[in-house]
Amino acid sequence: MTFTRSSVPHLAGRTAVVTGANGGLGLQTAKVLAGRGAHVVMAVRDQPKAARAQQDILAETPGAAVELVELDLGSQTSVRKAAEELLARLEGVSILVNNAGVMATPEGRTDDGYERQLGVNHLGHWTLTALLMPLLLADPGSRVVTVTSTARHIGRAVDPANPHLHGHYDPWRAYGQSKLANYHFGLGLQQAFERAGTSAQSLLAHPGLSHSELQTRAVSGGGAGLMGPFWALLAAHTGMDLADGAMPQIRAATDPDARGGQLYGPRFGNFGPPVRLPLLRPGTEDAIASLWAVSERETGVALTV
Repeated sequence: MTFTRSSVPHLAGRTAVVTGANGGLGLQTAKVLAGRGAHVVMAVRDQPKAARAQQDILAETPGAAVELVELDLGSQTSVRKAAEELLARLEGVSILVNNAGVMATPEGRTDDGYERQLGVNHLGHWTLTALLMPLLLADPGSRVVTVTSTARHIGRAVDPANPHLHGHYDPWRAYGQSKLANYHFGLGLQQAFERAGTSAQSLLAHPGLSHSELQTRAVSGGGAGLMGPFWALLAAHTGMDLADGAMPQIRAATDPDARGGQLYGPRFGNFGPPVRLPLLRPGTEDAIASLWAVSERETGVALTV
């Protein structure tokens, strides 16, 4: 049976934190979770845009429990501040959706000097997840859903000697690396949960080809190259709409039958209903160990369960 929005169970009493929830797939995810009764925290950088998105959710689900926290994943200082606020506000987190990201940007650096795509897509989420671990472990059966991409197939595992691609930058290479890092992070986190004997679970999701702001920003930002307009046009005419594109991560976050270590995405690769997909990637164990070492070294944050 196809998993749809109506398949999402009631989530009253559950708290969900969604990064990048002020637009695109993140907003759709927040809408569905709030609509099923979850207390949703929208963790976003652009607060005026977030306030408008919050009103959008409330218009669809009057009385929904939705709040904002400022989070710039390109700043470790901002990530730490957001985590401190959430630790003070919340008693537990049932669902953390690591959704926010950037794609095919021109070469640039975050506030901390990281290559921008690795810094935002992975290292920001690494620190956020690590610092929210007390809240995740306080809620039995909590889930961390990390959003990867089919672009992970063009990525290479992070090189400890040059994680920020100095002298070897290409926008799509960097994006592929960051999305493969998301993939390795999700799998490695599940292993950490299992070693600790906790009921928390880590799952992965990818949206296929969805017509989202990510495509248009990649083209307008000038980093997508000749293929950028092609993919943007393809997404506009053949890609899934946002409601459908968000379903893999929503299923990973809420399906009672989903389990840690699983990957969800569109049935037909870039489109289709959300289904469990096989895990395909050789050399994963070494890549996970390397990613853990690099992430701890770069951020100074150890992820312990």
